[in-house]
Amino acid sequence: MKTQRPIVSVPSDEEHRVLQFRPRTAMPAGQHRTPHEAMRKDLSRYEREREEPDDFRHRMLANIAAFAFTMALLAVGIWLAMSISHLRRTQDCVLMGRHDCVQIFPPHP
Repeated sequence: MKTQRPIVSVPSDEEHRVLQFRPRTAMPAGQHRTPHEAMRKDLSRYEREREEPDDFRHRMLANIAAFAFTMALLAVGIWLAMSISHLRRTQDCVLMGRHDCVQIFPPHP
């Protein structure tokens, strides 16, 4: 039985280059950077001053509108799933040959 071997290409100098390891410099005692501070320092070059301050009232209203829209979609999805389930039960009942599948509610006086 033959064994499979990987395809060996001609090695180049780029494949076998050794990189020099440079250890991190230690921070002076008493100075500890949190990950948040380190990230903030790295992202500071992308920050820019805003022309106008944030409108927190508008942001809050937009969040409330998004939440209401999400809840409406959720309600419609639940209603749709329940109506499909009811129709499936009714259809299964009819296909079994039963005649008492649909609930008839008496009229209120």
